[in-house]
Amino acid sequence: MFKLSSPALLLPLLGAALVPATAGAAGGSYYRAEIANPAKTAKFVARDVIWSCDGVNCGAGRGTSRPLIICAGLAREVGEVKSFTANGTALAAEELARCNGAK
Repeated sequence: MFKLSSPALLLPLLGAALVPATAGAAGGSYYRAEIANPAKTAKFVARDVIWSCDGVNCGAGRGTSRPLIICAGLAREVGEVKSFTANGTALAAEELARCNGAK
């Protein structure tokens, strides 16, 4: 019988837990946004998500809130958001308007 505390049994489980996080980080930003004006700083935190911007193009890793909430947090920080995608899916025009109205 094997003990569950055996390091040989725990290492594969730990490795499997880390693979999705590493794969997501390597694949690029989960959120992408185009903002109306360049951000004041290249890196900042909005709604517990770290954003990196190059001019008006910004990207961030995945957060725990719905995309509309993440977008609204970004809009509060940098102003108007012209486009916003989460995992390749763009917010609809109505959602983008709600995002910008939540300043």
